[in-house]
Amino acid sequence: MKLKPMDLSGVATYPIAERRNKVSLQRDFAGDITSGMSITVLLAALPNQLGAKNLNAVINSVVEARSKDKPVVIAIGGHVIKCGLQPVLKKLIESDVITAVAMNGSASIHDYEISLIGETSEDVGAVLHCGTFGMAEETGRDINGALKAGLAQGSGYGEALGRFIVENNNPHREFSLLATCFEKGIPATVHVAVGTDIIHQHPAADGAVLGQATFTDFRLFTSVVATLGNGGVFINIGSAVIMPEVFLKALSIAQNLGFHVDHFTTANFDMQQHYRPLQNVVKRPTAGDSRGLTITGHHEIMIPLLAAGILDRMNM
Repeated sequence: MKLKPMDLSGVATYPIAERRNKVSLQRDFAGDITSGMSITVLLAALPNQLGAKNLNAVINSVVEARSKDKPVVIAIGGHVIKCGLQPVLKKLIESDVITAVAMNGSASIHDYEISLIGETSEDVGAVLHCGTFGMAEETGRDINGALKAGLAQGSGYGEALGRFIVENNNPHREFSLLATCFEKGIPATVHVAVGTDIIHQHPAADGAVLGQATFTDFRLFTSVVATLGNGGVFINIGSAVIMPEVFLKALSIAQNLGFHVDHFTTANFDMQQHYRPLQNVVKRPTAGDSRGLTITGHHEIMIPLLAAGILDRMNM
């Protein structure tokens, strides 16, 4: 049978005034952008849509959390350090906004190298095939040594390395997040998978020490996560695998032990949204009465904007 074009004359319509719309000129459009705007006014002028709406929601959640003395915890991947964001995050730590920091192994290495020589991030492709990638003597020697010394004192990875940076008087220690956390007395935990970091290639590496140091930090991080309920905030920045997995397991332990972590906010900041952060940070942990948010964009742009918004609203 040969089909004919559909006759549309009988299609039913209705007045547009009866339609529910997702975008409103009064409610959702951007405000006036002018010279000399404060950060708070600029953020308020952003369209009340999508990423801008989420960013303002994260800022509001952090400000509200600190007003109630609830924790604000950040978890970071190595790229956050390589983007040069230590001064921004350090400001938030010193302003008593960030109350705990967690990171993967690569972030701790970049943090250490910055504190030592003011530089980091070698050209992997240029040196991989000649066998020198990751073989810097001082990095492997110092971090592995710090972990061994810390183990004898009952310290985890983050505290041990932060203490070493301070006590060794590294030339650029003021740019180290681990040193800042150590001096501030707030939890700084490092979570490693053995074989993923260049210090595991060093002759001084000891698997038992690495395992104990990061396991101590996992337990400490679990204690931090257990305090997030009723208003806390957890922000994952640029870790696609390690930190989302660690967060989910820590949360499971906290719930198992009866802490019943609920009514909190999570957010994932990254240049693209990956499976594990979306599931293990944004969706699964907030399935009760909590809220998960996503912010997509470059760390070097979004994190300073986040920090400025928080500090401006807190009048700091």
